[in-house]
Amino acid sequence: MKEIRVRFAPSPTGPLHIGGVRTALYNYLFARKHHGKFLLRIEDTDQTRFVPGAEEYIIESLKWCGIQFDEGVHIGGPYAPYRQSDRKELYHQYALQLLNNGTAYYAFDTPEELEALRKDSESRKETFQYGPLTRKGLKNSLVLSGEDVEALLQSGEHYVIRVKIPENETIVVQDLIRGRVSVESMLLDDKVLYKSDGMPTYHLANVVDDYLMKISHVIRGEEWLPSAPLHVLLYRYFGWEADMPEFAHLPLLLKPDGNGKLSKRDGDRLGFPVFPLRWTDPKSGEVSSGYRESGYLPEAFINMLALLGWNPGTEQEVFSIEELIQAFSIERVGKSGSKFDPEKAKWFNHHYMSGLDDREVSILLGNILKEREIEVSPDFLLSVSAIIKDRAVLIPDLWEQSHYFFVAPVSWDEKVIQKFWKPETPALLQKLSEILANTEDFTVENIDTVVKTYINDNGLGMGQIMNTLRLALVGGSFGPGVSAMISLLGKNETLNRIDKAIANLGS
Repeated sequence: MKEIRVRFAPSPTGPLHIGGVRTALYNYLFARKHHGKFLLRIEDTDQTRFVPGAEEYIIESLKWCGIQFDEGVHIGGPYAPYRQSDRKELYHQYALQLLNNGTAYYAFDTPEELEALRKDSESRKETFQYGPLTRKGLKNSLVLSGEDVEALLQSGEHYVIRVKIPENETIVVQDLIRGRVSVESMLLDDKVLYKSDGMPTYHLANVVDDYLMKISHVIRGEEWLPSAPLHVLLYRYFGWEADMPEFAHLPLLLKPDGNGKLSKRDGDRLGFPVFPLRWTDPKSGEVSSGYRESGYLPEAFINMLALLGWNPGTEQEVFSIEELIQAFSIERVGKSGSKFDPEKAKWFNHHYMSGLDDREVSILLGNILKEREIEVSPDFLLSVSAIIKDRAVLIPDLWEQSHYFFVAPVSWDEKVIQKFWKPETPALLQKLSEILANTEDFTVENIDTVVKTYINDNGLGMGQIMNTLRLALVGGSFGPGVSAMISLLGKNETLNRIDKAIANLGS
Protein backbone atom coordinates (compact mmCIF):
# COMPACT_ATOMS: atom_id res chain seq x y z
CA MET A 1 0.00 0.00 0.00
CA LYS A 2 1.28 3.45 -0.96
CA GLU A 3 2.45 5.57 1.98
CA ILE A 4 0.08 8.40 2.86
CA ARG A 5 1.86 11.71 2.34
CA VAL A 6 0.03 15.04 2.39
CA ARG A 7 1.16 18.63 2.40
CA PHE A 8 0.02 22.10 3.35
CA ALA A 9 1.44 24.54 0.83
CA PRO A 10 0.58 28.17 1.59
CA SER A 11 1.94 31.23 -0.20
CA PRO A 12 3.63 33.89 1.97
CA THR A 13 1.46 36.69 0.62
CA GLY A 14 -0.03 37.75 3.95
CA PRO A 15 -1.51 36.35 7.16
CA LEU A 16 -2.91 32.84 7.30
CA HIS A 17 -6.72 32.92 7.01
CA ILE A 18 -8.70 30.50 9.18
CA GLY A 19 -9.76 28.76 5.96
CA GLY A 20 -6.09 27.97 5.42
CA VAL A 21 -5.78 26.72 8.99
CA ARG A 22 -8.73 24.40 8.37
CA THR A 23 -7.03 23.04 5.24
CA ALA A 24 -3.87 22.39 7.25
CA LEU A 25 -5.93 20.77 10.00
CA TYR A 26 -7.74 18.38 7.65
CA ASN A 27 -4.43 17.36 6.08
CA TYR A 28 -2.96 16.81 9.55
CA LEU A 29 -5.94 14.72 10.72
CA PHE A 30 -5.86 12.67 7.53
CA ALA A 31 -2.13 11.99 7.84
CA ARG A 32 -2.36 10.99 11.49
CA LYS A 33 -5.45 8.84 10.93
CA HIS A 34 -3.59 6.82 8.28
CA HIS A 35 -0.17 6.86 10.00
CA GLY A 36 1.24 8.93 7.17
CA LYS A 37 3.50 11.97 6.83
CA PHE A 38 2.49 15.63 6.82
CA LEU A 39 4.77 18.31 5.40
CA LEU A 40 4.83 22.10 5.14
CA ARG A 41 5.90 23.55 1.80
CA ILE A 42 6.11 27.28 1.15
CA GLU A 43 4.99 28.16 -2.38
CA ASP A 44 6.62 31.54 -3.01
CA THR A 45 7.01 31.49 -6.78
CA ASP A 46 5.07 34.76 -7.14
CA GLN A 47 7.71 37.11 -5.82
CA THR A 48 5.64 40.20 -6.67
CA ARG A 49 3.13 39.29 -3.94
CA PHE A 50 5.67 38.24 -1.31
CA VAL A 51 5.04 39.86 2.10
CA PRO A 52 7.90 40.06 4.62
CA GLY A 53 7.14 38.16 7.81
CA ALA A 54 4.31 36.11 6.29
CA GLU A 55 6.23 32.82 6.28
CA GLU A 56 7.20 33.21 9.93
CA TYR A 57 3.60 34.12 10.75
CA ILE A 58 2.32 30.95 9.05
CA ILE A 59 4.72 28.75 11.00
CA GLU A 60 3.97 30.43 14.34
CA SER A 61 0.21 30.21 13.72
CA LEU A 62 0.28 26.49 13.01
CA LYS A 63 2.50 25.90 16.02
CA TRP A 64 -0.01 27.73 18.26
CA CYS A 65 -2.80 25.57 16.81
CA GLY A 66 -0.91 22.41 17.74
CA ILE A 67 -0.70 21.28 14.10
CA GLN A 68 2.56 19.35 13.87
CA PHE A 69 4.60 18.53 10.78
CA ASP A 70 6.88 15.63 9.97
CA GLU A 71 8.81 17.50 7.29
CA GLY A 72 8.92 21.08 6.18
CA VAL A 73 10.60 24.37 5.52
CA HIS A 74 11.16 24.91 9.26
CA ILE A 75 12.36 21.42 10.19
CA GLY A 76 13.87 19.91 7.04
CA GLY A 77 13.34 16.39 5.75
CA PRO A 78 14.33 13.93 3.02
CA TYR A 79 12.87 16.06 0.19
CA ALA A 80 14.36 19.41 1.20
CA PRO A 81 14.37 22.21 0.35
CA TYR A 82 10.69 22.84 1.07
CA ARG A 83 10.60 26.47 -0.09
CA GLN A 84 9.97 26.75 -3.82
CA SER A 85 12.24 29.74 -4.36
CA ASP A 86 15.08 27.49 -3.12
CA ARG A 87 14.13 24.89 -5.73
CA LYS A 88 13.74 27.10 -8.79
CA GLU A 89 16.69 25.66 -10.72
CA LEU A 90 15.07 22.24 -10.99
CA TYR A 91 11.80 23.52 -12.50
CA HIS A 92 13.52 24.62 -15.71
CA GLN A 93 14.41 21.04 -16.67
CA TYR A 94 10.78 20.00 -16.32
CA ALA A 95 9.59 22.93 -18.42
CA LEU A 96 12.11 21.86 -21.09
CA GLN A 97 10.78 18.29 -20.89
CA LEU A 98 7.31 19.55 -21.80
CA LEU A 99 8.73 21.67 -24.63
CA ASN A 100 10.57 18.66 -26.00
CA ASN A 101 7.55 16.37 -25.99
CA GLY A 102 5.34 19.00 -27.61
CA THR A 103 2.98 19.61 -24.70
CA ALA A 104 4.24 23.13 -24.03
CA TYR A 105 5.52 26.01 -26.16
CA TYR A 106 7.31 29.34 -26.01
CA ALA A 107 5.11 32.44 -26.19
CA PHE A 108 6.67 35.83 -26.95
CA ASP A 109 3.58 38.05 -26.79
CA THR A 110 4.24 41.17 -24.75
CA PRO A 111 1.97 42.19 -21.86
CA GLU A 112 0.95 45.22 -23.93
CA GLU A 113 -0.04 43.06 -26.90
CA LEU A 114 -2.10 40.74 -24.71
CA GLU A 115 -3.81 43.67 -23.00
CA ALA A 116 -4.77 45.09 -26.39
CA LEU A 117 -6.30 41.74 -27.34
CA ARG A 118 -8.27 41.66 -24.09
CA LYS A 119 -9.64 45.14 -24.62
CA ASP A 120 -10.57 44.32 -28.21
CA SER A 121 -12.48 41.26 -27.03
CA GLU A 122 -14.23 43.29 -24.33
CA SER A 123 -15.36 45.83 -26.93
CA ARG A 124 -17.14 42.93 -28.63
CA LYS A 125 -18.49 41.70 -25.27
CA GLU A 126 -16.26 38.65 -25.48
CA THR A 127 -13.53 37.26 -23.24
CA PHE A 128 -10.06 36.82 -24.62
CA GLN A 129 -8.46 33.47 -23.85
CA TYR A 130 -4.98 32.34 -24.85
CA GLY A 131 -5.77 28.78 -25.76
CA PRO A 132 -6.72 26.23 -28.43
CA LEU A 133 -8.90 28.70 -30.36
CA THR A 134 -6.44 31.61 -30.47
CA ARG A 135 -2.86 30.39 -30.10
CA LYS A 136 -2.26 29.77 -33.80
CA GLY A 137 -2.75 33.49 -34.45
CA LEU A 138 -0.36 34.68 -31.77
CA LYS A 139 3.38 35.12 -31.35
CA ASN A 140 4.63 31.73 -30.20
CA SER A 141 6.72 28.73 -31.16
CA LEU A 142 3.66 26.94 -32.56
CA VAL A 143 3.63 29.36 -35.52
CA LEU A 144 7.17 30.78 -35.64
CA SER A 145 9.97 28.93 -37.35
CA GLY A 146 12.62 27.20 -35.28
CA GLU A 147 15.16 29.75 -36.43
CA ASP A 148 12.95 32.66 -35.36
CA VAL A 149 12.32 31.11 -31.98
CA GLU A 150 16.03 30.53 -31.39
CA ALA A 151 16.82 34.08 -32.45
CA LEU A 152 14.26 35.52 -30.05
CA LEU A 153 15.62 33.42 -27.20
CA GLN A 154 19.21 34.41 -27.98
CA SER A 155 18.29 38.09 -28.12
CA GLY A 156 16.91 37.96 -24.60
CA GLU A 157 13.35 38.61 -25.72
CA HIS A 158 10.76 38.32 -22.94
CA TYR A 159 8.99 34.97 -23.08
CA VAL A 160 6.88 32.54 -21.12
CA ILE A 161 6.37 28.82 -21.51
CA ARG A 162 2.71 27.87 -21.83
CA VAL A 163 1.07 24.48 -21.54
CA LYS A 164 -0.56 23.23 -24.74
CA ILE A 165 -4.13 22.32 -23.84
CA PRO A 166 -5.45 19.53 -26.12
CA GLU A 167 -8.31 20.31 -28.48
CA ASN A 168 -11.80 18.86 -28.13
CA GLU A 169 -11.11 16.59 -25.17
CA THR A 170 -13.05 15.91 -22.00
CA ILE A 171 -10.70 16.10 -19.03
CA VAL A 172 -11.83 14.19 -15.97
CA VAL A 173 -10.87 14.86 -12.37
CA GLN A 174 -11.82 12.26 -9.78
CA ASP A 175 -12.42 14.12 -6.54
CA LEU A 176 -12.83 12.36 -3.20
CA ILE A 177 -15.44 14.90 -2.11
CA ARG A 178 -17.16 15.88 -5.35
CA GLY A 179 -16.89 12.69 -7.34
CA ARG A 180 -16.32 12.87 -11.09
CA VAL A 181 -15.66 16.40 -12.39
CA SER A 182 -15.56 16.77 -16.19
CA VAL A 183 -14.29 19.81 -18.08
CA GLU A 184 -14.14 20.39 -21.84
CA SER A 185 -10.61 21.30 -22.87
CA MET A 186 -11.76 24.05 -25.25
CA LEU A 187 -12.91 26.01 -22.18
CA LEU A 188 -9.40 26.03 -20.72
CA ASP A 189 -6.58 28.43 -21.49
CA ASP A 190 -2.94 27.65 -22.06
CA LYS A 191 -1.67 28.64 -18.64
CA VAL A 192 1.80 30.03 -18.18
CA LEU A 193 4.08 27.42 -16.60
CA TYR A 194 7.43 29.16 -16.63
CA LYS A 195 8.66 32.74 -16.98
CA SER A 196 11.83 34.12 -18.50
CA ASP A 197 12.90 35.44 -15.08
CA GLY A 198 13.59 31.82 -14.14
CA MET A 199 10.58 31.37 -11.88
CA PRO A 200 7.89 28.75 -12.44
CA THR A 201 4.23 29.51 -11.88
CA TYR A 202 2.21 27.77 -9.21
CA HIS A 203 0.89 25.17 -11.68
CA LEU A 204 4.26 23.79 -12.75
CA ALA A 205 5.99 24.00 -9.37
CA ASN A 206 3.01 22.51 -7.57
CA VAL A 207 2.79 19.43 -9.76
CA VAL A 208 6.54 18.87 -9.92
CA ASP A 209 6.95 19.17 -6.15
CA ASP A 210 3.98 16.96 -5.36
CA TYR A 211 5.47 14.29 -7.62
CA LEU A 212 9.03 14.60 -6.32
CA MET A 213 7.85 14.68 -2.68
CA LYS A 214 5.66 11.61 -3.29
CA ILE A 215 2.43 13.31 -2.23
CA SER A 216 -0.37 10.73 -2.16
CA HIS A 217 -3.34 13.06 -1.55
CA VAL A 218 -3.84 16.72 -2.39
CA ILE A 219 -6.37 18.14 0.08
CA ARG A 220 -6.91 21.81 -0.66
CA GLY A 221 -9.52 24.55 -0.92
CA GLU A 222 -12.35 24.63 -3.44
CA GLU A 223 -10.78 27.67 -5.12
CA TRP A 224 -8.22 25.31 -6.67
CA LEU A 225 -10.81 23.05 -8.29
CA PRO A 226 -10.74 24.99 -11.62
CA SER A 227 -6.98 24.31 -11.77
CA ALA A 228 -7.34 20.58 -11.20
CA PRO A 229 -7.93 19.66 -14.90
CA LEU A 230 -4.67 21.39 -15.82
CA HIS A 231 -2.84 19.53 -13.06
CA VAL A 232 -4.28 16.22 -14.26
CA LEU A 233 -3.03 17.05 -17.76
CA LEU A 234 0.44 17.87 -16.48
CA TYR A 235 0.68 14.50 -14.75
CA ARG A 236 -0.20 12.89 -18.06
CA TYR A 237 2.24 15.06 -20.05
CA PHE A 238 5.08 14.14 -17.68
CA GLY A 239 4.18 10.46 -17.80
CA TRP A 240 3.38 10.44 -14.09
CA GLU A 241 -0.25 9.33 -14.25
CA ALA A 242 0.41 6.21 -12.20
CA ASP A 243 1.78 8.38 -9.39
CA MET A 244 -0.84 11.12 -9.57
CA PRO A 245 -2.20 11.97 -6.11
CA GLU A 246 -5.85 11.71 -5.25
CA PHE A 247 -7.62 15.04 -5.05
CA ALA A 248 -10.03 16.41 -2.45
CA HIS A 249 -11.30 19.99 -2.75
CA LEU A 250 -12.68 21.35 0.50
CA PRO A 251 -15.84 23.50 0.66
CA LEU A 252 -15.63 27.22 1.26
CA LEU A 253 -15.95 28.93 4.62
CA LEU A 254 -18.83 31.38 4.26
CA LYS A 255 -19.71 34.64 5.97
CA PRO A 256 -22.05 34.26 8.97
CA ASP A 257 -25.04 35.20 6.80
CA GLY A 258 -24.03 32.65 4.18
CA ASN A 259 -23.61 35.27 1.48
CA GLY A 260 -20.20 34.66 -0.01
CA LYS A 261 -16.79 33.45 1.04
CA LEU A 262 -15.40 34.58 4.39
CA SER A 263 -12.54 36.81 3.28
CA LYS A 264 -9.53 38.32 4.98
CA ARG A 265 -11.30 41.69 4.95
CA ASP A 266 -14.40 40.43 6.76
CA GLY A 267 -12.88 39.82 10.17
CA ASP A 268 -12.74 42.96 12.27
CA ARG A 269 -15.35 44.58 10.02
CA LEU A 270 -17.86 41.98 11.23
CA GLY A 271 -16.59 41.94 14.80
CA PHE A 272 -14.53 38.74 15.03
CA PRO A 273 -11.04 37.55 14.00
CA VAL A 274 -10.39 35.68 10.76
CA PHE A 275 -6.71 35.09 11.52
CA PRO A 276 -5.27 32.72 14.14
CA LEU A 277 -2.82 35.35 15.44
CA ARG A 278 -2.77 39.13 15.38
CA TRP A 279 -1.27 40.47 12.16
CA THR A 280 0.31 43.85 11.51
CA ASP A 281 0.57 44.70 7.83
CA PRO A 282 4.22 45.64 7.18
CA LYS A 283 3.26 48.21 4.54
CA SER A 284 0.20 49.97 5.94
CA GLY A 285 0.69 49.23 9.63
CA GLU A 286 -2.94 48.10 9.79
CA VAL A 287 -3.53 45.65 12.65
CA SER A 288 -5.94 42.71 12.32
CA SER A 289 -7.05 40.80 15.39
CA GLY A 290 -6.20 37.15 16.02
CA TYR A 291 -7.83 34.34 17.95
CA ARG A 292 -4.86 33.92 20.27
CA GLU A 293 -4.76 37.56 21.31
CA SER A 294 -8.56 37.71 21.56
CA GLY A 295 -8.38 35.08 24.28
CA TYR A 296 -9.26 31.82 22.58
CA LEU A 297 -7.69 28.54 23.59
CA PRO A 298 -6.06 26.71 20.65
CA GLU A 299 -7.93 23.48 21.48
CA ALA A 300 -11.28 25.28 21.24
CA PHE A 301 -10.27 27.05 18.03
CA ILE A 302 -9.26 23.76 16.41
CA ASN A 303 -12.39 21.93 17.58
CA MET A 304 -14.56 24.68 16.12
CA LEU A 305 -12.71 24.68 12.79
CA ALA A 306 -12.86 20.89 12.43
CA LEU A 307 -16.66 20.98 12.32
CA LEU A 308 -16.81 23.67 9.62
CA GLY A 309 -17.18 21.38 6.64
CA TRP A 310 -16.79 17.98 8.27
CA ASN A 311 -19.60 16.05 9.96
CA PRO A 312 -18.68 13.23 12.34
CA GLY A 313 -22.04 11.54 11.69
CA THR A 314 -23.00 11.75 15.38
CA GLU A 315 -24.33 14.41 17.77
CA GLN A 316 -20.88 14.81 19.33
CA GLU A 317 -19.49 18.34 19.10
CA VAL A 318 -16.60 18.43 21.54
CA PHE A 319 -13.52 16.50 20.39
CA SER A 320 -10.00 16.28 21.68
CA ILE A 321 -7.37 16.26 18.95
CA GLU A 322 -6.94 12.51 19.45
CA GLU A 323 -10.68 11.99 19.01
CA LEU A 324 -10.66 14.12 15.87
CA ILE A 325 -7.86 11.99 14.42
CA GLN A 326 -9.79 8.79 15.04
CA ALA A 327 -13.12 10.13 13.77
CA PHE A 328 -11.98 12.14 10.74
CA SER A 329 -12.61 10.94 7.20
CA ILE A 330 -12.61 12.73 3.85
CA GLU A 331 -15.85 10.95 2.96
CA ARG A 332 -17.69 12.94 5.63
CA VAL A 333 -16.51 16.32 4.32
CA GLY A 334 -19.42 18.08 2.62
CA LYS A 335 -19.58 19.70 -0.80
CA SER A 336 -21.41 22.89 0.18
CA GLY A 337 -19.91 25.83 2.01
CA SER A 338 -20.08 26.14 5.78
CA LYS A 339 -21.27 29.32 7.47
CA PHE A 340 -18.90 30.63 10.10
CA ASP A 341 -20.70 31.28 13.39
CA PRO A 342 -18.71 33.59 15.73
CA GLU A 343 -21.07 32.83 18.62
CA LYS A 344 -20.43 29.11 18.21
CA ALA A 345 -16.70 29.84 18.36
CA LYS A 346 -17.29 31.53 21.72
CA TRP A 347 -19.42 28.59 22.87
CA PHE A 348 -16.55 26.20 22.18
CA ASN A 349 -14.12 28.42 24.03
CA HIS A 350 -16.38 28.73 27.05
CA HIS A 351 -16.68 24.95 27.16
CA TYR A 352 -12.91 24.52 27.09
CA MET A 353 -12.34 27.31 29.63
CA SER A 354 -14.78 25.64 32.03
CA GLY A 355 -12.97 22.34 31.59
CA LEU A 356 -9.53 23.68 32.49
CA ASP A 357 -7.90 22.57 35.71
CA ASP A 358 -7.93 25.31 38.36
CA ARG A 359 -4.14 25.54 38.17
CA GLU A 360 -4.26 26.04 34.39
CA VAL A 361 -6.73 28.87 34.90
CA SER A 362 -4.51 30.37 37.61
CA ILE A 363 -1.60 30.45 35.15
CA LEU A 364 -3.72 32.32 32.59
CA LEU A 365 -5.02 34.75 35.22
CA GLY A 366 -1.54 35.09 36.70
CA ASN A 367 -0.21 36.25 33.33
CA ILE A 368 -2.89 38.95 33.24
CA LEU A 369 -1.95 40.08 36.76
CA LYS A 370 1.74 40.26 35.82
CA GLU A 371 0.90 42.60 32.94
CA ARG A 372 -0.92 44.79 35.48
CA GLU A 373 1.92 44.48 38.01
CA ILE A 374 -0.37 42.93 40.63
CA GLU A 375 1.18 40.42 43.03
CA VAL A 376 -0.86 37.94 45.06
CA SER A 377 -0.13 34.64 46.76
CA PRO A 378 -0.38 31.47 44.64
CA ASP A 379 -3.03 30.06 46.99
CA PHE A 380 -5.22 33.16 46.69
CA LEU A 381 -4.82 33.14 42.90
CA LEU A 382 -5.81 29.47 42.78
CA SER A 383 -8.89 30.07 44.92
CA VAL A 384 -10.04 32.99 42.79
CA SER A 385 -9.46 30.98 39.60
CA ALA A 386 -11.62 28.13 40.87
CA ILE A 387 -14.53 30.41 41.70
CA ILE A 388 -14.64 32.44 38.47
CA LYS A 389 -13.47 30.10 35.68
CA ASP A 390 -16.99 28.98 34.70
CA ARG A 391 -17.94 32.61 34.12
CA ALA A 392 -15.23 33.28 31.54
CA VAL A 393 -15.87 32.87 27.80
CA LEU A 394 -12.49 34.22 26.64
CA ILE A 395 -9.22 34.50 28.54
CA PRO A 396 -9.55 38.31 29.07
CA ASP A 397 -12.87 37.59 30.80
CA LEU A 398 -10.87 36.12 33.67
CA TRP A 399 -9.89 39.66 34.60
CA GLU A 400 -13.37 41.05 34.03
CA GLN A 401 -14.78 38.36 36.29
CA SER A 402 -12.16 38.68 39.02
CA HIS A 403 -10.67 42.20 39.09
CA TYR A 404 -12.60 43.10 42.26
CA PHE A 405 -10.67 40.42 44.17
CA PHE A 406 -7.42 42.28 43.47
CA VAL A 407 -8.51 45.92 43.30
CA ALA A 408 -11.09 47.43 45.66
CA PRO A 409 -13.85 49.45 43.97
CA VAL A 410 -13.36 53.21 43.73
CA SER A 411 -16.76 53.83 42.14
CA TRP A 412 -20.16 52.22 42.53
CA ASP A 413 -22.82 51.49 39.91
CA GLU A 414 -25.36 54.35 39.92
CA LYS A 415 -28.21 52.14 38.76
CA VAL A 416 -27.61 49.69 41.58
CA ILE A 417 -27.37 52.56 44.09
CA GLN A 418 -30.66 54.05 42.97
CA LYS A 419 -32.40 50.68 43.10
CA PHE A 420 -31.10 49.23 46.38
CA TRP A 421 -29.29 51.87 48.49
CA LYS A 422 -31.84 53.28 50.90
CA PRO A 423 -31.50 55.75 53.82
CA GLU A 424 -31.38 52.88 56.32
CA THR A 425 -28.73 50.93 54.37
CA PRO A 426 -25.60 52.44 56.05
CA ALA A 427 -26.84 51.52 59.52
CA LEU A 428 -27.79 48.01 58.48
CA LEU A 429 -24.40 47.40 56.82
CA GLN A 430 -22.59 48.92 59.80
CA LYS A 431 -24.27 46.48 62.14
CA LEU A 432 -23.42 43.55 59.86
CA SER A 433 -19.84 44.81 59.71
CA GLU A 434 -19.61 44.66 63.49
CA ILE A 435 -20.90 41.08 63.49
CA LEU A 436 -18.37 40.07 60.85
CA ALA A 437 -15.61 41.76 62.84
CA ASN A 438 -16.37 39.43 65.73
CA THR A 439 -16.56 36.34 63.52
CA GLU A 440 -13.51 34.09 63.58
CA ASP A 441 -14.63 31.37 61.15
CA PHE A 442 -14.51 32.89 57.66
CA THR A 443 -15.35 29.76 55.72
CA VAL A 444 -18.02 30.14 53.06
CA GLU A 445 -20.45 27.99 55.01
CA ASN A 446 -20.10 29.94 58.25
CA ILE A 447 -20.25 33.36 56.56
CA ASP A 448 -23.43 32.24 54.84
CA THR A 449 -24.92 31.23 58.19
CA VAL A 450 -23.85 34.49 59.90
CA VAL A 451 -25.30 36.76 57.22
CA LYS A 452 -28.59 34.87 56.92
CA THR A 453 -28.99 34.77 60.72
CA TYR A 454 -28.53 38.56 60.85
CA ILE A 455 -31.14 39.03 58.12
CA ASN A 456 -33.67 36.71 59.74
CA ASP A 457 -33.15 37.98 63.31
CA ASN A 458 -33.81 41.55 62.19
CA GLY A 459 -36.78 40.78 59.93
CA LEU A 460 -34.96 42.05 56.85
CA GLY A 461 -35.37 41.07 53.21
CA MET A 462 -32.64 38.96 51.67
CA GLY A 463 -32.21 41.35 48.76
CA GLN A 464 -32.19 44.32 51.11
CA ILE A 465 -28.85 43.22 52.54
CA MET A 466 -27.31 41.00 49.88
CA ASN A 467 -27.60 43.51 47.01
CA THR A 468 -26.09 46.37 48.99
CA LEU A 469 -23.41 44.13 50.49
CA ARG A 470 -22.45 43.00 46.98
CA LEU A 471 -22.37 46.64 45.86
CA ALA A 472 -19.98 47.47 48.71
CA LEU A 473 -17.69 44.55 47.91
CA VAL A 474 -17.41 44.80 44.10
CA GLY A 475 -18.96 48.13 43.09
CA GLY A 476 -21.87 46.63 41.17
CA SER A 477 -24.27 43.74 40.87
CA PHE A 478 -21.87 41.13 39.49
CA GLY A 479 -19.65 38.38 40.84
CA PRO A 480 -20.13 34.96 42.45
CA GLY A 481 -21.93 34.32 45.72
CA VAL A 482 -21.51 37.02 48.38
CA SER A 483 -20.43 34.58 51.09
CA ALA A 484 -17.80 33.09 48.77
CA MET A 485 -16.42 36.55 48.00
CA ILE A 486 -16.29 37.52 51.70
CA SER A 487 -14.49 34.28 52.54
CA LEU A 488 -11.88 34.89 49.83
CA LEU A 489 -11.39 38.59 50.54
CA GLY A 490 -10.94 37.91 54.23
CA LYS A 491 -12.04 39.88 57.26
CA ASN A 492 -9.92 43.04 56.97
CA GLU A 493 -10.56 43.62 53.27
CA THR A 494 -14.29 42.92 53.63
CA LEU A 495 -14.67 45.37 56.53
CA ASN A 496 -12.61 48.03 54.74
CA ARG A 497 -14.81 47.80 51.65
CA ILE A 498 -18.02 48.04 53.66
CA ASP A 499 -16.67 51.08 55.52
CA LYS A 500 -15.57 52.72 52.26
CA ALA A 501 -18.97 52.24 50.66
CA ILE A 502 -20.75 53.68 53.68
CA ALA A 503 -18.42 56.67 53.74
CA ASN A 504 -18.81 57.40 50.02
CA LEU A 505 -22.49 56.60 49.48
CA GLY A 506 -23.85 57.85 52.82
CA SER A 507 -27.51 57.78 53.70
